[in-house]
Amino acid sequence: MIPAQNPVQRLGLGLAALGRPAYINVGRADVLPQQRTAQAMKERTRSVLDAAYAHGIRWVDTARSYGSAEQFLADWLGERGHEDVTVSSKWGYAYVAEWRIETEVHEVKEHSLERLRTQWAETRTLLGDRIDLYQVHSLTGDSPLFEDLELQHELARIRDAGVRLGFSTSGAAQPEAIERAWELEIGGTQLFSAVQSTWNTAEPSVGRTLNEVHTGGWRVLLKETMANGRLALKPPDEFAAIASRHGVGPDAIAVAHALAQPWADVVLLGPASVEQLETNLAALRVELDDHDLATLKSLATDAATYWGERSQLPWH
Repeated sequence: MIPAQNPVQRLGLGLAALGRPAYINVGRADVLPQQRTAQAMKERTRSVLDAAYAHGIRWVDTARSYGSAEQFLADWLGERGHEDVTVSSKWGYAYVAEWRIETEVHEVKEHSLERLRTQWAETRTLLGDRIDLYQVHSLTGDSPLFEDLELQHELARIRDAGVRLGFSTSGAAQPEAIERAWELEIGGTQLFSAVQSTWNTAEPSVGRTLNEVHTGGWRVLLKETMANGRLALKPPDEFAAIASRHGVGPDAIAVAHALAQPWADVVLLGPASVEQLETNLAALRVELDDHDLATLKSLATDAATYWGERSQLPWH
């Protein structure tokens, strides 16, 4: 287990908001370069990676669908020579926006053997043997992966070559997807040993399931801990009051709440600038008391409502 006395070791940097010009996070567009060219976004990614590393963060999470994020990360690792960074990536979505901000479709999902083979080869070309965790992007209970034995065996070959396998989840049915994935075995061994799920103050419904798989030996990563920026910029009054009492921004309270979950091995941050990273990291000096935790627990919303509202967030 990661030492509790060094909480920065439980933080990771996600590149969803940095590897492409458009994303759904609220509060992102205002802090990005005026011209979101590939070079400008690469330089921004490099500066955030440098700052995160300087603060002690040693986990970086990316995906094939995050625009050029894998390329940016590969270039940074090559330039800096850091050997102590854990890298996780994902396959299953393809980025199709061609670096446009305004387009009808930004990414296309496909859980197929062909998509896995193509994207694994692309990831390996860029990052070589630096991939520590390879995840199915947004696995749901109705994914064809559960019925595709050839795909499962191809994943098992990656696992047996020494790469940990996991998956990410989204949506109101996250617990069901995790429970179904838990049952998958190939060669007498569970296919997966890690899960990355959306968990935050407003949408904690998957917490019980994550606790169970953590107890069972899986590594648990939390994403979207600020509800795509909504908790940071539009927090409930009670949430804002807790932030005020602790002398930090609402974003830090969102991160601190995630870190307060003992079953959360890695809490991913998704800043679009060094300044956002710095305010996120204020969470490390926050000690939420029982009253804070009870108040935050009371702010949970209905999962279906939460995900319905998230689906309406525009790419910008």
